[in-house]
Amino acid sequence: QVHLVESGGSMVQAGDSLRLSCAASGETDYIVNMAWHRQAPGKERELVATMTSSGDPLNYSDSVKGRFTISKAQGEPTMYLQMNDLKPEDSAVYYCTAEVVYWPRYADRPRQRPWGQGTQVTVSS
Repeated sequence: QVHLVESGGSMVQAGDSLRLSCAASGETDYIVNMAWHRQAPGKERELVATMTSSGDPLNYSDSVKGRFTISKAQGEPTMYLQMNDLKPEDSAVYYCTAEVVYWPRYADRPRQRPWGQGTQVTVSS
């Protein structure tokens, strides 16, 4: 199994920058892609950014494009989300997730999508 732990959430002011981290442990060799999601109170969960297991960005939501950057630490199963020019509407709990595929080595094991526990980002105006 893969276990994910987010960190880096904080309370900041509009215009500030923040970097979130997501440390993966366990069967990380079977991770094929990773993503950041966020959920604000009363709102649906939003997919923020995704990347391949090697750290190549795949897509960003329109709301963060140009301000946020998803990346991966070299040689470590840790994902980052660099958030610049933060806005109050970026306030949310941020979650990381991974897509874990065991096929073909363990063809009978189902695909998994673990989630971290979340880290709170609050942006004041």
